[in-house]
This record gives sequence, C-alpha cells and structure tokens, in this order.
Amino acid sequence: MSSLKKVILPIHLWAIAVGLVISGEYFGWNYGWGVAGTVGFLIATFIITILYLTFIFSFTELTTSIPHAGGPFAYSHRAFGPIGGLIAGYATVVEFLLATPAIAFALGSYIHFLYPSLPVLWTAIAFYVALTGVNMLGIKESALFSLVITLLAVLELLIYMGIVAPAFKASNFLHDAMPFGIKGVFAALPFAIWLYVCIEGIAMVAEEVKDPEKNIPKGYISGILTLMLLAIGVMVLTGGITDWKRLSGIDYPLPEAIGIVLGKQNNITRIFAGIGLFGLLASFNGIIISYSRQLFALSRSRYLPEGLSKLSRKHQTPDRALIAGGLLGIVALCLGRTDQLVLLSVLGAIVMYILSMVALFILRKKEPDLPRPFKVPGYPWVPLVALLLSILSLVAIIYYNVWLSLLFFAGMGLTLIVFLLAGKHKQTQEDITLYQLPS
Repeated sequence: MSSLKKVILPIHLWAIAVGLVISGEYFGWNYGWGVAGTVGFLIATFIITILYLTFIFSFTELTTSIPHAGGPFAYSHRAFGPIGGLIAGYATVVEFLLATPAIAFALGSYIHFLYPSLPVLWTAIAFYVALTGVNMLGIKESALFSLVITLLAVLELLIYMGIVAPAFKASNFLHDAMPFGIKGVFAALPFAIWLYVCIEGIAMVAEEVKDPEKNIPKGYISGILTLMLLAIGVMVLTGGITDWKRLSGIDYPLPEAIGIVLGKQNNITRIFAGIGLFGLLASFNGIIISYSRQLFALSRSRYLPEGLSKLSRKHQTPDRALIAGGLLGIVALCLGRTDQLVLLSVLGAIVMYILSMVALFILRKKEPDLPRPFKVPGYPWVPLVALLLSILSLVAIIYYNVWLSLLFFAGMGLTLIVFLLAGKHKQTQEDITLYQLPS
C-alpha cells in the first residue's frame, strides 16, 4: 500500500485551508455583481456563509473519522458503496481540476495587467509548470511554500482594505443594488460559493497530518473564520469605491479598484498588482496539492489507472498524479472561459457537499461505533442546514446554467457507464477501514 509522509502541522493546515480559497477574494466573486447587484450578491454571500459554516463543522467529523487522501470519495464509498464513491470522486475531481485553470487565467491576467506584452494563456501555462515542479519537491516543502505565500496574501488583503476604505461611499454600494430582484440572488449563489470553494481540500492531505484527530479541526475552523472575515470585508469595501458595474466583468477587480482610488500610474497600484499574485499562487498551489491527492487516492482504489498512485522514491510525492492533473488543467485552460470554469468547479463542489452530508447521516446510523474524535455540534440540525442549502444552491446553478449543467452531468453519466462496463464495481476495492482511527 502506498504511504504518504505525516509532516503537516496545524499552522500548515490553516495555510492550506486559507490558501486553497483566498484567490476567491481576488477575482471571480465580482461576476456575482453582474447577475445580482451589490446588495443582491451580499444576500447571496450571507446564505453561502451559513452553508459553509455548517458544512465545515459537519465535514470535519468525516475527515477526522476517516483521514483518507480521497476525502469525499472515501466517505461516500464507505456510506454508499463503489458507485457512490465514483460519483463523489468525479464531482471532486471536476471541482479541483477546473478551479486551477480559472485561477491560472487570473494569474495570466494579473501579469498581463502589469506587462501587457506578455500573453495571458502562455503565462498561465508557465505557472502550471512551475507550481507542479514545486509540489514534486515534497509535501513539507509545498506546505511551507503555502504558509509563506498565504501569510503574504492575507496581509495584502488587509492592506488593500485599508487603502480603499477611505474612498468607500454607501451611495456607490447602494446604487442600483438589486437590479434583478430576488432572482438575481439565486443566480449569484455560485459566485458567492467561489469565495469559499475548495476549503474542503484539507481532507485530501488528511493522511499527511500529524495527530489528525486534534489538528484537522483546528485547521478547518481557523481557516473558515479567516476566510469569512476577509470575503465580506473585501466585497463590501470594493463595492463602495465607484460604480460597481465597472468591476463586475473583469479577472483583476482588486488592482483595478486600487487604480481607481490611487490612479493607475501610482507606484502603489503597480506594487499591489504585483504582490496580488501571492493570493492567486496560494490557491493555485493548494489546489494542486488537493487534486493530485484525489487522483492518487482514486488510482490506489483502482478507479483510475494504477500508475497514478505511484509515489516518487525520493520525495514520496504522487508525481504522476501531479503531471496528469496539470496536463488536464492546461487542456481546460485552452478550451474554457473563466466564468464557465468557475461555474463547473462550483457545480462539482455542491454535488460533493450533498453526497458528503448524506454520507454523514448514513454513517451515523450504519456505523454508530466508528471512532469520531470530533462530532459536529448541534447534530442533526447543523448538517441538515448544510444539506438543504447545498440542494438550494444546486437547483439555482442548474436553473441559471442549463447547458453547463448538462455538460457536467453528461460527463458523470459517461464516467459511470465506463465504470460499470469495465466491471470495476465488482472488483476488490481498497479497504477504506485501513484509514479509520483505532477504536
């Protein structure tokens, strides 16, 4: 059985959790203004914040009970069997693999903002190559890299809020604040999810955490609270500096906002755009860690070609999974637009959230004696709220994005057909109980 190194501490988990998501504060969420306005999007954000608070407390129970690199795949496999595991694995792979090219687009756009002669696409591909190489050095080195750039990204957002706050005007934020009414709130839900999506990627490094039963809850809870404060602060302050419609359709809203406040030729504007790369790099690196572990776990469980679960002898990193995920991401980078990639990634996340919450209920009933070092407070109401808000979000995403939703579910159906025709559901699967904590 392939074994990963246990080197990750709570501070690394916080950095990975925040780093996985923090690019969502830099871009992507502003598309929500385009479909809901500022107040409409603020309402959507409050709804999604409740979803994530209840989900993370619930998900932590699963992660600490079954600290497996497959994360949601392992929980659903345990609760529903091989087909449930396949669907959760598919949804998680879509979420993480398509989040990375969306971030790569933003990285390319930020560099292009600074140096217009550099093309967005080729710059994005260069970042894929560089960050994949960093992750092949080892999880300890990658986690340290995440810690440093995440600290810089958080500091930068605090500085950003300090710079734009004096220019905030409530009249700007409230001007035409809900142009599409309550319908806009529902249309904006996937863009509000982008403010938090991928935080559950901590589950994919669970096998590499020291004392997971104690340290995983610390990482999850500190991470979600940090992100909640940053998300609401950035969104509200940015919406009050100018006509928000100027910022609702671009991939670099924060440098543009600083340019509006200080002037585009101001040295601080250019410095901010440069160090703004830290937030995007933090998420890019964190998601690469997560999707490589998901591909590794699916391969180890014989859902994907066995070669993807081979570890580097020198660094014990899943190098083949890292390379395969990078190549798939580059293909998506060449084929999709940022908003489409964001929506597909969010759709995968929401399907996975629903499966995970149902798995939590099933495992509570099916395996009452399963060691649970962390139990969700307020059971069953907290996971029930997370489940119902996830279903609401899924309905909204499908209703407002029919063709992208059809693409997602067609891919799921095709994957399921291939899985069944290959007879993999009848093959001996990896014993997930090997990864649960001792009774």
